[in-house]
Amino acid sequence: MTETLTKLAYQTFQQGKSIFGLAHKTLGTQLQGLVAPDSRQPTEPLSPELLALIQQRLNQLLETDWQEAEQGIYPVSLLFENPWNDFLRYYPLLWVDMPQSWERIRQKRFQDFTSEIKTAGYPSYYLQNFHHQTDGYLSDWSANLYDIQVEILFNGTADAMRRRVLAPLKQGLTGADVQPVRILDIACGTGRTLRQIRAALPDASLFGVDLSPAYLRKANQLLSGLPGELPQLIQANAEELPYLDSYFHAATCVFLFHELPPEVRQRVINESYRVLQPGGTFIICDSIQLSDSPELAPAMRNFATIFHEPYYRHYTTDDLNERLTKAGFTTVKTAVHFMSKYWVARKPV
Repeated sequence: MTETLTKLAYQTFQQGKSIFGLAHKTLGTQLQGLVAPDSRQPTEPLSPELLALIQQRLNQLLETDWQEAEQGIYPVSLLFENPWNDFLRYYPLLWVDMPQSWERIRQKRFQDFTSEIKTAGYPSYYLQNFHHQTDGYLSDWSANLYDIQVEILFNGTADAMRRRVLAPLKQGLTGADVQPVRILDIACGTGRTLRQIRAALPDASLFGVDLSPAYLRKANQLLSGLPGELPQLIQANAEELPYLDSYFHAATCVFLFHELPPEVRQRVINESYRVLQPGGTFIICDSIQLSDSPELAPAMRNFATIFHEPYYRHYTTDDLNERLTKAGFTTVKTAVHFMSKYWVARKPV
């Protein structure tokens, strides 16, 4: 009876987030049409059948999320976590930020940064206003809004998609002969994936790298309030990870590869291979691709149109299995959950 009520509470919680996300996007689109109609970009209509398929995939994701919590892969309490303080504090700023985004779209300013932002030393592909975000990924303003924006984009399922790395991660660590295990999250951003890993593996030594000092500050705020050892966060380029060869038992990388040029994807995979121990597991979570979800091609094309994602179209056709094999990984497995795809690769012993 208790499990039934808890599951019902989870479903209600997720339904509320989904409704809120849809309402926000609907109101935002209507306001954009009134205030800045010339910033709206043409998109393909999604058929009722396609919308029903998307809803079905969302429901399947939530069912998997619940089942894996029940199986003990992570605590059930994790399903109900939501950064309420940040939401209440920063959600109004999303509306404040919208006119700036619309103006950048109208003027086609996709590499626009305020004078306070120091852009020297960053790779050129990174200096973009991804998602039309103010200051790209390089300001505290952006870092404070990012998680709310992503949750709204995915109708409240961003963390549920991140959690799909936890089952293969724990499976890959089975039998590890050294404790605590060392796990690296590449492009850790604001720390949401590390938060999920900490809940599932409370005794692991966690590490995170990201190019953005602002996002690392945000990650430190999130993770420093948790019990256990504080993850070690370092500003670094994933193309040149600042770690010894064969140092980590596992590595994760969530929502990075679609924002990289193709040659950089290969370099990041090569570096991930280098820093993993023999027998180590590398898990990628990113957008679905045309090869696994051709029926969702209109939604993928719309995503590339609505958001400034200059490398996304190539990503949707890129063969990451081949890239992983080229780096030396074996036993590459893939899975799809809702709008995300997962690669689980193993470094041979």
